[in-house]
Amino acid sequence: MLPRPGPRGGAVTEPLSGITQFTGSAFGSAAIWQYESLKSRVQTYFEEARADWMDKMRPQKRGDFRKQVNSWWNSLTEGQRTVTGALCSPMLLSTFSHFSLFHMAANMYVLWSFSSSIVSLLGCEQFIAVYLSAGVISTFVSYVAKMATGRFEPSLGASGAIMTVLAAVCTKMPEAKLAIILLPMFTFTAGSALKAIIAFDTAGLALGWRLFDHAAHLGGALFGMWYVTYGHELIWKNREPLVKAWHEMRTKNTGKGGGGRSN
Repeated sequence: MLPRPGPRGGAVTEPLSGITQFTGSAFGSAAIWQYESLKSRVQTYFEEARADWMDKMRPQKRGDFRKQVNSWWNSLTEGQRTVTGALCSPMLLSTFSHFSLFHMAANMYVLWSFSSSIVSLLGCEQFIAVYLSAGVISTFVSYVAKMATGRFEPSLGASGAIMTVLAAVCTKMPEAKLAIILLPMFTFTAGSALKAIIAFDTAGLALGWRLFDHAAHLGGALFGMWYVTYGHELIWKNREPLVKAWHEMRTKNTGKGGGGRSN
């Protein structure tokens, strides 16, 4: 048998450094994505304003499959569109990993249910950054917990990321009414649900239960509560220097390109 490795500093500091870099990149990319989206919307608005009104009045084919897909897509909320894109993406990193098909179905149902609320709170760009960051952070918490207890099992961040979404919404909307899908007649407040989930996962972690990855759940929940309480102010509202630098770089590159075309 191989000897059980002891808690070495490098085993924790190396993944922690990687998580810090990934999280910073995620929020930086989200800020740039938001800038590009706003810029694209403005350009599209003016392009449509200049378009010939006859093009807009041109009759479309009835029963066209593409039209039906577009109609369905337009009927979704912004949150549902965002998570639909995530569901259709490859299962990247542990943030999109699951133990079973039932595990994935349950997580995706919760994500779909809370999608409109979380995107209304954060916007789709900030939500994607938070979701991806939550996945790696909850995986790291699970990894540290397993190292501490000597349990070497896979650490999957999908449930932790879902818990971040749930905890963020419940923290911001504690009086919202929730219900269990199979028992819709019993309702409870979001704040009470969050307290019960945290108590359950704390007990599971302390008593060594293996029903769920309780450490990942707790890591995700605590990150979600921290982010909507403090993280938004500390991280997202301080993105202006990055966006300004990106704008200046884009403007400089556009100027050089325009100069080259005019010669």
